[in-house]
Amino acid sequence: MASTLKQSMNDRDEILHVLTDILEEMFEVDPTDVAPDALLYDDLDIDSIDAIDLIARLRTLTGKKIEPDEFKAVRTVADVVDAVYRLIAG
Repeated sequence: MASTLKQSMNDRDEILHVLTDILEEMFEVDPTDVAPDALLYDDLDIDSIDAIDLIARLRTLTGKKIEPDEFKAVRTVADVVDAVYRLIAG
């Protein structure tokens, strides 16, 4: 399944869709709350431990090592989408 997701995450809309599914599954975030401008910590109640779990899941799905330092500046859903897109594209 990871390879299928990796292959399907080739544009930002697809990454957003996968991220929405992850947030719903792992953290019980209502999918209607997941918008590009939603703040992870304030709007979606994702704390720093949750962020580490999210990074681990994204690493599994993308097959790429994600440095936690790269995610220190991530504040919104769009920031996560952009970070994943850069990893896959790069």
